[in-house]
Amino acid sequence: MPELPEVAGLSAFLDSQLRGAVMTQLQIVSFAVLKTADPPYSTLEGREIQGVQRYGKFISIDAGNVFLVFHLAKAGWLRYTESPTSTQLRMGKGHIAARFALTRGPDMHIGIDLTEAGTRKSLAVYVVRDPFDVPGIATLGPDPLSPSFDIETFAAILAPNPHQIKGLLRNQGTIAGIGNAYSDEILHAARISPFAVAKSLDRATVQVLYDAIHAVLGAAVAEAAGKAPNELKDAKRSTMRVHGRAGQVCPVCGDTVREVSFADTALQYCPTCQTKGKILADRRTSKFLK
Repeated sequence: MPELPEVAGLSAFLDSQLRGAVMTQLQIVSFAVLKTADPPYSTLEGREIQGVQRYGKFISIDAGNVFLVFHLAKAGWLRYTESPTSTQLRMGKGHIAARFALTRGPDMHIGIDLTEAGTRKSLAVYVVRDPFDVPGIATLGPDPLSPSFDIETFAAILAPNPHQIKGLLRNQGTIAGIGNAYSDEILHAARISPFAVAKSLDRATVQVLYDAIHAVLGAAVAEAAGKAPNELKDAKRSTMRVHGRAGQVCPVCGDTVREVSFADTALQYCPTCQTKGKILADRRTSKFLK
């Protein structure tokens, strides 16, 4: 799933390429992808793009008082080309959910496909008059890279919270943009168990976790900067120390990276770095909370 660093990279790339371009066509290919009806998506055609902005894991394309917003969900991605095809796509066929065509000047033609792999389709497209008309944006928590997200704000979020820290970091209504992969990486960098209870963390540990959020996300955003969409997935994988590396050697201590599996996801962690050598039970109710 694309998370804050990849979405930031995509947003910056699209802003540099689309600002000043004119939307000439928008094809909605998936039956379920378009989540809004007013204004109609045809309203976008003929409009000049004013800029592109990120909200958590959402990307918003400003077409002048009308916004095209999309969320790539778990298995979605974006393909960009300057040699687009004029083929009319058939509804419900293939892995392309939506296709945009734009022009910038007389000679530059741009094509963008939103794609989604797998059978469980959750990629979402919205056409709205204000990005905050999108429910997922309206309910986002603070952005962890925003200047206003200081240690006091973070401590106030954790202090009363009875949930495990892994789930809290992933909750978009609590903190925007962090998902499964970067929560694993942040907790490993902070040397905290994914099953630790948020309100149990002392102030020194909260500071360590706050610093880890900025270090991990900051490095990943820097790694993603300037890269085209087809390079971002490899950039993400190259920065991972524990996520997606179960059975491999922890680069910090040399222990074996372990995994806890759930119904539709999994987390990875290092026992030596994060749980004092204890192996976490393969369920959320593990007794090893620290």
